[in-house]
Amino acid sequence: MSGKMKLGKTRDSRIRGKAKTQNADAALQLQQEIKEQSGFTDYLLAKGFSTATVNRFIKDTEYFLQWAEKENVSVESASYADVLHFIQGKREKVKQKTISVQINSLKHYFNFLASTGQAGENPTTQIQIRGIKRRTLYHTLKKSELESLYTNFELPNDQDVNKNKNWFRTSVLAAKRNKVLLGLMVYQGLTVHELASLTEKDMKLREGKIFVAGTRRSEERTLLLEAHQVLDIMEYALRVRDEIVKLKKTNSQSDMLFVSTGAGTGFNNAMNKLIQKLHKQNSKVESAKQIRASVITHWLKLYNLRQVQYMAGHR
Repeated sequence: MSGKMKLGKTRDSRIRGKAKTQNADAALQLQQEIKEQSGFTDYLLAKGFSTATVNRFIKDTEYFLQWAEKENVSVESASYADVLHFIQGKREKVKQKTISVQINSLKHYFNFLASTGQAGENPTTQIQIRGIKRRTLYHTLKKSELESLYTNFELPNDQDVNKNKNWFRTSVLAAKRNKVLLGLMVYQGLTVHELASLTEKDMKLREGKIFVAGTRRSEERTLLLEAHQVLDIMEYALRVRDEIVKLKKTNSQSDMLFVSTGAGTGFNNAMNKLIQKLHKQNSKVESAKQIRASVITHWLKLYNLRQVQYMAGHR
């Protein structure tokens, strides 16, 4: 007879195994329930969120549903206190930023429930997580103010007594370059990064269009140019850019559309000076991001959401 004894499962081990299986089944059931809520997914997609963002919202909502099941809380009638209780249980496990992201996901979920009549007031509306850097809310510039920035952009007087001096010629060339930059911000809503990345071949002047390459955060797109932009862009592309390169006395073979008038190749310095000039022209102007946000706001009044997403390069 073997010295080994085969032991059967004890009652406690069977109970623990059964409980573990039940918990796993409950979690899978909850996961399946929310995935089956195609209405929530459609709601988010209609809001213009990317697939990756929608998946994150779904995952964050799963966490809350699992917690609600465990705490015997009805999701449809969840209160402000319930959501605070959910947050308290996470404070020692995850960072404040993560909690803030999850609360944002829940805001969308409860808005969805309210929009479909499944719940009343959104319990997350008044919740703000301390210590989180908030996204800046910009003053929206009127369409007329945006267009005025471009049409009234002041160029140095070609009849100035200093017109033959190098520093004056440089300022004239820089101003003409900056007006082209401004036009692409005001009419095409380009970001600073996109402006800095434009190449000469991206300008489709015969077609009256500009190609904007995609990045990790944005989609590529081809946008129409305004008729009054084309002449300024043509002058810059065919004459001004070459003169800037000659003044710098460099043999750079770079095909970047916008070149610096300074000794370096930095782009941010030129943009900072441009924004400072625009602020003097209109004290409401704060940043390039504000101009882009204002442009997109006005687009939303003219075009459908999908078209605006394409024009803005949103994924």
